Amino acid sequence: MLSRAAENLYWMARYLERAENTARLINATGQVQLDLPRGARFGWDSLLQIVGLDPQFKEAYAESNESNVMDFLIASPRNPGSIHSCIRYARENCRVMRDVLPRELWERVNTMYLALLRQSEAHRERVTRRRLLEDLIRDKQSATGLLSDCMSHDVAYQFLSLGEYIERADMTTRILDINTAVLLPAGSGDDEDAVTSLLWVAVLKSLSAFQMYRRHGAHRVNGDDVVSFLVTNHHFPRSVVFCLDDIEGRLANLPHNVVPLRALRTARRRVDSLEPSDLAPLKRHETFDRMQEDLARIHDAVAAEYFHLHNDEKTEPMCPST
Repeated sequence: MLSRAAENLYWMARYLERAENTARLINATGQVQLDLPRGARFGWDSLLQIVGLDPQFKEAYAESNESNVMDFLIASPRNPGSIHSCIRYARENCRVMRDVLPRELWERVNTMYLALLRQSEAHRERVTRRRLLEDLIRDKQSATGLLSDCMSHDVAYQFLSLGEYIERADMTTRILDINTAVLLPAGSGDDEDAVTSLLWVAVLKSLSAFQMYRRHGAHRVNGDDVVSFLVTNHHFPRSVVFCLDDIEGRLANLPHNVVPLRALRTARRRVDSLEPSDLAPLKRHETFDRMQEDLARIHDAVAAEYFHLHNDEKTEPMCPST
């Protein structure tokens, strides 16, 4: 497969996955706000730091309030990682690769794009925003199922899956970090009480993980168990370990995979060696940062091995939080 075609497929999958997970992150934020105790507040600047877009936001907006942050994450053309931007980039890559992809995928992605254009102002109200984002999540899941069922699982499909799972693992760590943006009133401490349990329920539900979390034997929702489940569970498709295992399987099906596999296995060993203290409240943010750095190294290795053969050509712009 041509390196440019492989890169287009890889980034199309990343853009779609990023759009879906940004929608999940925003919905989790909305639910967390509903569950905040009296005196607590949500640090919007902390949310921007979690998603890695704080510098870009400061260039475009004077104040980090809810309205500006939601506009930046959902609709702003000044943010290449906004939902609108990601769907637009995914649509363009899908259009270019229509000879490789199922025709129905182009129709699905184009429908997502047109729906966002029609509802360009819907993100301003919380109720309509949630409905818009839930529709986008369902449409993206439909597109993923269409690819799984209707596309040959050849080299092209391996690059699609690589992009999807690298992006998913990265965004799972960011969504898990969302409770660091909650500023509890003085005297609350870091105890996992009834309030913080509600916040973790919101995180689980945002990742469609609540039922599976309960099914795997965890009857009480607390931060330690939720983080452990979404990082180390081998069976849940949005956990970091599941994503790393899938990435390894995709790389094993590709030629010239020595350097990317080395980066992948370094990341996997680091996750396997985590101690409970590494996932404790005071160290979670640092641990998630290291995971994101490892995923960025996997991306760099994949890009250097498979995509940089056309360095003289102009490629699709990359979103900043890779």
